[in-house]
Amino acid sequence: MLAICCSSCNNEWEDEHFKQLVSFKATINGEGVSSTYVRYKPDGMVTYNLPLLLSGSTMNTNVRTVHVALDPDTLKTLNLERFGERRSELYYQMLDQQYYTMPETVDIPAGEYVATLPINFTLGGENNANSLDMSDKYILPLTIVDDPSYDYQSNDRLHYRKALLNVIPFNDYSGTYDGSQFKITLEGQKDPFTVTNHKAYVHDDNTVFVYMGLRDVDYIDRKCYKLYMEFTKEKITPLKYKLRLWTDNGGTEGNNFKELNGKIGNVEYEQPYYTVVEEYDAVKPYLKHIYITLYLAYTFEDYTLSPGNRLKYTVEGTLNMQRDLNTLIPDEDQQIQWD
Repeated sequence: MLAICCSSCNNEWEDEHFKQLVSFKATINGEGVSSTYVRYKPDGMVTYNLPLLLSGSTMNTNVRTVHVALDPDTLKTLNLERFGERRSELYYQMLDQQYYTMPETVDIPAGEYVATLPINFTLGGENNANSLDMSDKYILPLTIVDDPSYDYQSNDRLHYRKALLNVIPFNDYSGTYDGSQFKITLEGQKDPFTVTNHKAYVHDDNTVFVYMGLRDVDYIDRKCYKLYMEFTKEKITPLKYKLRLWTDNGGTEGNNFKELNGKIGNVEYEQPYYTVVEEYDAVKPYLKHIYITLYLAYTFEDYTLSPGNRLKYTVEGTLNMQRDLNTLIPDEDQQIQWD
């Protein structure tokens, strides 16, 4: 009996309890994609390291060479399911190859469970001559490739094998601004409109653009109403710096944008400006708060909503954004606490 009992014993904790499967670490948001923030550098390259994970309960004893490829079919399915066939203007666009490079394989070393896929982004385009236009939304769709000859197996659970990287360039001034003090008034109306959030998109390292009036990224005609704001170093007061405003679709045939500055009629408008105030959190001294305030005043005409009937708007007020940085984290894209 003793011999039988002893022969039946084994160190079961030394056996693999789970399958050793490879997956991406790419957390999805409410839109089913992974927000990937990349610092905009006009003349340089920025590397984003996408983690690859190997599951299991025992030691990885082999070098695993993981193959990664583009996955346009999944991007096509995402667009159809999210926007339908008739709203292609709102589709996520596949990131063109001039804006990135990456290896086709990544090695997970023996004794390790994590490796990173280095993706090198050059957001200025080929020879820095074609900056990425952020009025469109871009996806780099990736998948882990399976093959019987490979020394690994991908994790086929939802969102594990594939990564839909929504590439979002950022600079010091891009992000989501509070619009509660930003009034949008239609000519002939007394009560102004307000939009809770106004998103500022990167144009270059010192310039962002917002959509005029009530427009946002979900409007088909949004590209007709892009307002650019350059954050200059020209001081107006010790705390205020000049904002330079323009649009690439102005004139009487376009949105007829006009900046308001000085006394116009009975109203006195300020020069467009911005302020930046920085302070550390009183309770969490490693947490740095950056407060950015923009003041804008302009008029424009909506000429696409009702063709032949131009709607004139006056926009005036302040936009405010708070950016929080965890200074204990060395990587800039990770230390910013994004919305």
